[in-house]
This record gives sequence, C-alpha cells and structure tokens, in this order.
Amino acid sequence: MEGKRIVLCASRKLEEMKALIEKQGGIPLVRSAQGTVFSKEDELGEEIRTVIAMRPDWMIFTTGVGVETLIESAEREGVKEEWLETIGQANVAVRGYKTVAALKKIGISPVAASDDGTTKGLIRSLQPFSFTGKNVVVQLHGDTAPTLKQFLYENGAVYTELLPYRHVAPDSDVLEQLSEEIIDHKVDAVCFTAAMQVRFLFSFVKEQKDIDKFRRAFAERVVACAVGKVTAEALHEEGVARVVSPELERMGAMIVELSRYFKGK
Repeated sequence: MEGKRIVLCASRKLEEMKALIEKQGGIPLVRSAQGTVFSKEDELGEEIRTVIAMRPDWMIFTTGVGVETLIESAEREGVKEEWLETIGQANVAVRGYKTVAALKKIGISPVAASDDGTTKGLIRSLQPFSFTGKNVVVQLHGDTAPTLKQFLYENGAVYTELLPYRHVAPDSDVLEQLSEEIIDHKVDAVCFTAAMQVRFLFSFVKEQKDIDKFRRAFAERVVACAVGKVTAEALHEEGVARVVSPELERMGAMIVELSRYFKGK
C-alpha cells in the first residue's frame, strides 16, 4: 500500500482506519459519503400502526437493528403486543444472521432466509413462493435494495417499505470532489463501509457526471473496497465488477485485505 491514496467513505472509526492505512504505508483521505441518519420516531409509530391495520401476508426484515428499533417504537406507541402479533401472523423472511438473532429473541422463525447474507441470497430463498396479490412489507435500513423491490413487483406483490430511519444525503461538495478524484484517477482505492455510501455516491454521479466514465475508472485503475457482502453487492449492482472485500466483515479486516490485494498486484 506504499504511497497509495486510500479514500475512506465512512463517518466513524476514522482515526482507527487512518492509522491502519498509514501503518501499511498508505495515504488516507476522508471523503464521508455516509450522510446523516435520524430516527423517525413519531412518524415511525404511525407507519407501524398502518402495517398493523394492513395485516400483511409477508414481512421481510433486512437488519437486526431495524427489527429492534421497530419493536422499541411499537412499545413507545403502546402497540407492542399488536406489533408482535402482526409479525407472528405473517410469513417472515430475513437477510443476515443478526436479523435472525433479533427475531429469535421474540420467538419468530423465518420461513425464508438468505443463505449468504446478501439480498440476492434472500431473493433466491423467496423464489419458491407466490406473491401475486400478497401484501409484502419490507424493512430497510438505508439501502433501497432495488433488486428485491423489482423481484417483488415482478411477482405481483403489493409492496410497502418500512424504514426506521431517515437518511439525509452527504455534502454535495464532498461527493463532487470524490467523484472527480475517481474519474481523474487521483486516488488508488475507495473504501465503502455501508451500502448507503455506495447509493449516495452513484446517485450523485448519475445526476451530475458521466456515469460510464466513472464506472470505467473503477474497472481500469481505482480499486473499490467493501467492508462486507451487502456493501459489495451494492457496488456490483451499480456496475462495479472488481470489489475487494474481507471474509471477516470488519473495518480493520477490510484495510488488511486491501493491503494484501496491492501486494499481490
């Protein structure tokens, strides 16, 4: 990694990651594409009541923290019992082991689960089922999961999203700077620690820049690095074929894996 300019798109654990990069001889550059996350609180309570009244046929959960946040919100609203009953009466599908663990705490076993922690794996698990005319509620954390939404629409589902948090886009000046640095090959690698960072950056480029040129930069020179499977999947969905990602989904492991990649080139 000696002399390599490594972009960090995260907004937390930055000092730790910067130190790791510098230890490997790299030059860390912070370009936060995370945005700001706010709890929806009162608005979320209303959405929970709407789902309870809907009595959905399917409930799909994609994050453990999302499951827990919804339960906490239902409790604040005084409808926890009705919320748990709504989940219990629906067919439940999940993505990720943390999500399975969060549901297990309330006695829920999914009828379908991703075999590898990705959205594609979740879709594979849903393929045997019929969704025509079924009310399907999908809990998302930040990533819009476009392939899952498309799958459900194509299979006739009545689709409803449930987002416990509101995401506000990052500073457009930062996205402008980062996109130009990537297109002009002024950085050697970009580290993404959440799918939302990928979505914000690519949405900005699609609106303001040449997306083909941007994707070409990742194919030819700039290395895309992802902290885990879900973030890597978001990059693949945005047209980035080469993604460096660690087996152990941790920020430190991501930097070590990236260093190993450069050493092997």
